[in-house]
Amino acid sequence: MNRGRSSSSLRIVVTGLIAQYPLGGVAWDYLQYPLGFARAGHDVYYLEDTGQWPYHPDADGVGKTCDLNVRYLADLMERFGLGDRWAYCFPWQDQWFGMPEQRRREVVATADLILNISGTLRRPERLDRRGTLVYLDSDPVFTQVKLARGQTDFRAAVDAHDCHFSFGECLPGDAPDSGHAWLPTRQPVLLDEWVHDLDDDGRYTTVMNWTSYREIEFEGRRYGQKDGELRRHLDLPSRTSVPLELALASGKTARAPVDLLRHRGWSVVDPAVVCPDPDSYRTYIQRSRAEWSVAKHGYVIGRTGWFSCRSACYLAAGRPVVVEDTGFGSVLPTGAGLLVFDDLDSAVAAIDAVEADYPRHRRAAREIAEEYFAAEAVLGSLVSRALEGSA
Repeated sequence: MNRGRSSSSLRIVVTGLIAQYPLGGVAWDYLQYPLGFARAGHDVYYLEDTGQWPYHPDADGVGKTCDLNVRYLADLMERFGLGDRWAYCFPWQDQWFGMPEQRRREVVATADLILNISGTLRRPERLDRRGTLVYLDSDPVFTQVKLARGQTDFRAAVDAHDCHFSFGECLPGDAPDSGHAWLPTRQPVLLDEWVHDLDDDGRYTTVMNWTSYREIEFEGRRYGQKDGELRRHLDLPSRTSVPLELALASGKTARAPVDLLRHRGWSVVDPAVVCPDPDSYRTYIQRSRAEWSVAKHGYVIGRTGWFSCRSACYLAAGRPVVVEDTGFGSVLPTGAGLLVFDDLDSAVAAIDAVEADYPRHRRAAREIAEEYFAAEAVLGSLVSRALEGSA
């Protein structure tokens, strides 16, 4: 391990899915990490090597080339000052784009910290590195279930890391014990990127997938997706006067019942139309009156305190957030700006509370973002604990 540098100035490599999924929300999920590190004065690079064929929005999900994905990533990196600090691997014959090979290998080998967000890095155990390798679990409960089920390849990849962080800030909660010491962390937000003077258009919105993957079972317990949770709240539009809109992507394992949702009073729009890129995604959030959203069923029953990257951005935009409870009330303040529900009645009550004093809830939302999600604080804590934990 490299212990030569202080935590005030480090060479940091960040992984992610920006090119893999060239979508507005995904970009912000991962982009705020390298940008946050760079603004803190670190020597930062972005590396994407998932081993997966990239998503293409205009080719039924999978493209035959990576031209669009590479261009998308290159433009974003250039826009934010990282134009010569990225590398992307297309799995067909391991074709690399971005930094020259010698430079890429040198950066990885000399990095003080490699942050593997969402476990996206292919073959982490084979990295030629001397620095600290960090696993960041953005899918708590599901990650722990896979490990507890004995998925050997997955466990080997997770075990290859020097320390482990999770968005499940209350782990283990009701999730299986994976045998790892999961350190709590949350989404870093570049607060100045979300400041605006736009009026809201009256809608409570969210951006979501109907399903992300199939539900899983462990020891007789089912861990499901958002589809089941939204079905439990289908009648919400009939119980409130505020417009409710879902920017809804059809599920990867089950098609969203758009006609049914609209019949029940939901407005359903296509995220590929209303918020396909980082700018339109940000504007969509900023022009919303508030967020209303369910969580994955697994997060709800797991009670690990998972909190959405997207919801953190609503808060930073000064938009109140009304979301299904996953146990995060023990680490984040709720009741003003951020409200929780666990059934239809409490969802109605939360919306009513926001509408009863909207200016107060809007101020509180931004204050929560400033105190709990500011990139400099979130990333500073992550780095110091990662280096301390691997010493």
